[in-house]
Amino acid sequence: MPSSSSSMDLLFALILLTSPVVLAKSPPSLPAIFTFGDSIFDAGNNHFNKNCTAQADFPPYGSSFFHQPTGRFTNGRTVADFISQFIGLPLQKPFLELQIQILNRTLKQFPSNGINFASAGSGFLLDTNKDMGVTPIQSQLHQFQTLVEQNQIEKSIIQESLFLLESGSNDIFNYFLPFQTTRLSPDDYVDAMLTQVNKTIDQIYKLGARRIAIFSLGPVGCVPARALLPNAPTNKCFGRMNAMAKKYNRRLEEIVNMIPTKYPGAIAVFGAVYGITHRFQTYPARYGFSDVSNACCGGGTLGGLKQCGREGYKICNNPNEFMFWDFYHPTERTYHLMSKALWNGNKNKIRPFNLMALATNITF
Repeated sequence: MPSSSSSMDLLFALILLTSPVVLAKSPPSLPAIFTFGDSIFDAGNNHFNKNCTAQADFPPYGSSFFHQPTGRFTNGRTVADFISQFIGLPLQKPFLELQIQILNRTLKQFPSNGINFASAGSGFLLDTNKDMGVTPIQSQLHQFQTLVEQNQIEKSIIQESLFLLESGSNDIFNYFLPFQTTRLSPDDYVDAMLTQVNKTIDQIYKLGARRIAIFSLGPVGCVPARALLPNAPTNKCFGRMNAMAKKYNRRLEEIVNMIPTKYPGAIAVFGAVYGITHRFQTYPARYGFSDVSNACCGGGTLGGLKQCGREGYKICNNPNEFMFWDFYHPTERTYHLMSKALWNGNKNKIRPFNLMALATNITF
């Protein structure tokens, strides 16, 4: 029979494991976050790329939190921002902004809390939105690699840091554009994307990444911008696009599951963003949404025919009740709910353990 003290210890441990997250004021459990991807993460890199036409550096972007445009494609913070705050780190700045400050000598060195390399509109495939001047994932990795090789980031910090990676929705959306010239079948196209995923993981591991979080695509076929596509329905989600995203996600999870075996010393988690978002759509009232179909800010059918902030746009009075902020991107509140699910959610939301466990080395 166990002693009463050991029973109490077990009870206390169970309470700890099932208690809600408390964000302590103690020092962060990891030193930095390095972020790669697209508009889900972009903190303003495109704004500092004057050759890029994919922009959100004008009102009313940023209006709900920063009270000014920051280059983020939402009304406030992104998933990367919320994860930083949960950990207790200052928000990471865009690489291109930091690079300008270094060149201008208004900044002596790159900050120790990490760097955001993400570029809205980019994808895993080099041709995705190339005409818009976005920074593809390969170039983002090259930017990071250059800093590592120049010893502008301490290698000891890199191994203790969290790496966030999310991309691919622009690749899949663009597959269905009427002027898309690819001759690849959907399966071959997904294969090409996943080839780049494997190369990305291989490269960040070689550069020192050991704690890696890779997020699935959401239901891309549900974004209001589908109204721009001649063959997409507007009274329901675009099934063929979502089927392609789900196929990619299944294969992506297999890759993530192999990381600890293929890369000694690395640990990785798979954020099931598709499932998280699908629950918001299926049970909107449970999550405080009154609209999970239309853009809060935009114009035309679904608010998806015009970018938020462009001439003739309309904006809702209650962005917190909308799942979508603009024709393609979630509201800050959606990102907050998504971030909480990834931070302390169960295995339906993120697996094999959540970001809180990954950040604190508690892999229960």
